[in-house]
Amino acid sequence: MSPPPAALAADFPLLRWSPPVPVKRRRLAALGPLLLGPGVLAMLGENDGPSMLSYATSGASYGLGFFLPFILVTFAAAYCVQEMAMRLGVASGRGYGELMFQRFGRGWGWISAVDLILTNLVTLVTEVIAIRLGMGFFGIPAWVAVVFAVLLVAGGAATGRYARWERVAAGLALFNLAFVAVALLARPDPGAITHALTSWDAPKGAGAGDFLMMVASTIGATVTPWMLFFQQSATVDKGLSGPGTSGEAAIRTGRLNTAMGAVLAAIAGGGALVAATPLFTQHIDMAAYLQGGGFAQALSPLIGRTGAALFALGLIEAGAVAMLTISASGAYAVGEMVAGAVCSFDAGPRRAPLFHAVNVGTALVAGLVVLIPGAPLMDIVMNANLLATILMPAALVFLLILANDPVVMGAHVNGRLTNMAGIAITVAVTLAGGAYAVVAFLDTVGLHVL
Repeated sequence: MSPPPAALAADFPLLRWSPPVPVKRRRLAALGPLLLGPGVLAMLGENDGPSMLSYATSGASYGLGFFLPFILVTFAAAYCVQEMAMRLGVASGRGYGELMFQRFGRGWGWISAVDLILTNLVTLVTEVIAIRLGMGFFGIPAWVAVVFAVLLVAGGAATGRYARWERVAAGLALFNLAFVAVALLARPDPGAITHALTSWDAPKGAGAGDFLMMVASTIGATVTPWMLFFQQSATVDKGLSGPGTSGEAAIRTGRLNTAMGAVLAAIAGGGALVAATPLFTQHIDMAAYLQGGGFAQALSPLIGRTGAALFALGLIEAGAVAMLTISASGAYAVGEMVAGAVCSFDAGPRRAPLFHAVNVGTALVAGLVVLIPGAPLMDIVMNANLLATILMPAALVFLLILANDPVVMGAHVNGRLTNMAGIAITVAVTLAGGAYAVVAFLDTVGLHVL
């Protein structure tokens, strides 16, 4: 990795060890936007099981109107946030967890790490559920889905190199575009799509509570805390700012890679929404399907068995990629907090026992939760993105502070426009989560709004 700013290196020596970046990999990294990297994986990893179900629920409940352009806005916000995380990794040579520990102290560092692990566990449960729902469409038992999810994470860790792990994750992530194929099989009206994107009409007849829940859930489907930990730490682990590559070149590479991921993820997310709109136009009640095979079953008579099967395969892929990236984000966060710990996919379990134990352990715990008889699995799925929205404002505040710290960033501190966008995103996420919480409380006590 490139040397961090002198003040940071003097005051805060690296807590963890990372193996040197092989020369071949350094040369590959110089190819930049031609390769898939942390930016693409973070964005497509965020198109996980609950996110795609959230997009599909928006399409089934409200049609194209409001939420199709809203998805594009949220991914533009995600790019802004993830660009800062990437730039932090390049400028400091440290992961997000390590910087939290060093700049804000052990208390805030461990709070952020523990908070991330607990949130990741909830989210990983939803990923296993998504894999279970997708496989269930093909008649595969639940326990097979759980074993697949855990073995996938363990197998990725066993590759022994970040580059190999990244190729496995990226290969799976590209199948996120299966939702685009499902959208085409749904035969959407091009004029209706154009109208939705250009007019951005508010949905009519929508209850305030349900509508705000979908808004908050859509935000939580694109801007989440784990992405910060993952992209910044993976940028360091990949060696994007390794010897022979200037910080400016690495940042250009990271920006292109993150933008590529945002575009691909927005297209796939929009595809999931469009694919489910036949349920809206045909007035299909999803209540009968949510506890069973889900959207794939409901869509089968409307778009055909092939389209429904592709939707189910897309859910399996979405859960699988998220299993890899989200479990990795927790492993990075915990590993970076322990002085002298090896924290890299380039090191095997013997050299990095804590890193790999957290990586595989969280996946295993999530899988076991899914197998608990009577566990409220669908309630967990429906609320996972809401949890991310509620927890994100604090992470955004810390991110903005770090990205404006010249000791950490050197010459790569935020510019004025980036700060304005970051502050606007933080305010918007806070308002969305807060508004839903208020309306949900009023509905609970019988004071219904609108």
